[in-house]
Amino acid sequence: MSAPPRGFAQTEYSARLGRAQSLMAGAGLEALFLTTEADLRYFTGYLTRFWESPTRPWFLVVPASGKPIAVIPSIGAALMSQTWIDDIRTWAAPDLADDGVSLLAETLREVTGPDARIGLASGLESHLRMPLADYARLTGMIGARSLVPDAGIVAGLRQIKSPAEIAKIGHTCQIAGRAFARLDEIAAPGEPLSTVFRRFQMLCLQEGADWVPYLAGSAGPGGYADVISPASDAPLAEEDVLMLDTGLVWDGYFCDFDRNVAITVASAENRAAHARLIDATRAGFEAARPGARACDVFAAMRRVLPDGPKGTDAGRLGHGLGMQLTEGLSLIAADQTELRPGMVITLEPGIATPGGIMVHEEDILITANAPQYLSPPAPREIRVIG
Repeated sequence: MSAPPRGFAQTEYSARLGRAQSLMAGAGLEALFLTTEADLRYFTGYLTRFWESPTRPWFLVVPASGKPIAVIPSIGAALMSQTWIDDIRTWAAPDLADDGVSLLAETLREVTGPDARIGLASGLESHLRMPLADYARLTGMIGARSLVPDAGIVAGLRQIKSPAEIAKIGHTCQIAGRAFARLDEIAAPGEPLSTVFRRFQMLCLQEGADWVPYLAGSAGPGGYADVISPASDAPLAEEDVLMLDTGLVWDGYFCDFDRNVAITVASAENRAAHARLIDATRAGFEAARPGARACDVFAAMRRVLPDGPKGTDAGRLGHGLGMQLTEGLSLIAADQTELRPGMVITLEPGIATPGGIMVHEEDILITANAPQYLSPPAPREIRVIG
């Protein structure tokens, strides 16, 4: 299947902006003030790895009418000018005396009234990507205007993906699926786990990933201790279960799913645990219909998993997915978020095993009817390689 086009048509950004401004009007907000990579990129298309440098702050102002205004370090002006943004205001950063604060305050005063409420993302997963002292200075420079929570507007908009976004996530999943299909090229008894990690990232890049910012996993004779560790130099052994969990990126969008494989031979316990995980995943898949809640999908998977000492306490059993590895809802008992068409979520049940735990993960799309797998779904039988 061919790759979707990179980037988005301007109509995509116009539609995002229109929805945001309609919600802003309903919430009594005269502007949104955004500081994080994903939020800026959502409204502008500004895609760069330069965010890895924490030195410079980046700001975007979404007014009640008209296009967003970028208030950014001058080093980013050339790239921002390639987006649909026309109004790009810059300063030479870093400026130890005034790192864009005066320019930002001037912009906010220009596009809002004297008593305006300005929305700032403040929910789960949000953060203020500017020095706290500069934020305090900003509040003192905008008069009677107040910086208030954005009423969940930005997170809510990002939660529902457009067809173009879904195509990108689906393509990212296919890249990872092809890399996972080649695990037998890199994993065998005696291979250090760290070498497998490096080679798997190479497979992802060979199959078309732009970069691989997240890779975790582990291996052990009856499972593994956790699912977030970096790789050790311990060699793989016969009867190990190897798990790799990847979040690779293509055109700014993530996939996030894992695969378990047995090295040389699969024990009866590992075969049974893998089959139970697939059963739980399928139960979550069947429950993931529009109108169901995140907690309903959690409960559907939890019913298939064993209780008591044979269970696990990993917290959530999945989450939202998109421009970030994890975003939006959590599949936990307390999350009442209603599933709606256009949401992309992961299903991630875990189970205790004689050697620790095993976890399985798939990426799915919520549609108007039955959900769709975006990751190539794993079979019930654990794969044996090496």
